[in-house]
Amino acid sequence: MALEKPDIPVERRAKKRFVMEREIRYRVLDQGKIVAVGNGKTLNLSSNGVAFVTESHLPPGSFIEVSIAWPALLENRCPLQLIGFGRVLRSARGTVACTLEQYEFRTLARVIPESAWSARSDHRLRRWAEAVARG
Repeated sequence: MALEKPDIPVERRAKKRFVMEREIRYRVLDQGKIVAVGNGKTLNLSSNGVAFVTESHLPPGSFIEVSIAWPALLENRCPLQLIGFGRVLRSARGTVACTLEQYEFRTLARVIPESAWSARSDHRLRRWAEAVARG
């Protein structure tokens, strides 16, 4: 008689995900052009990836730059943001999952208006995407 296995989901991620709801802004590069700029809220985060909700569908496989408002302050007074580069893995029903292949923390001395984020130069995103494509 064979034993039946219960329907327990198997965790396939290499890194543990942490539930974290923070503001996220993103820019998506597909075939060398910025195809989307937007914002949303993170659902969970690990050192390898992030899942977030947004109103836009983002093309899987495209390069993405994310900026996440970090919950901790540097020296209890300076806001931080996490800047990450990766690829969109999937996008369905308002939820996006992407890798974080490179990331860094930056200090944020002031609030950046939405217009400054979308108008900011995309040279770092393009350079990173070109380096990844070269292999």
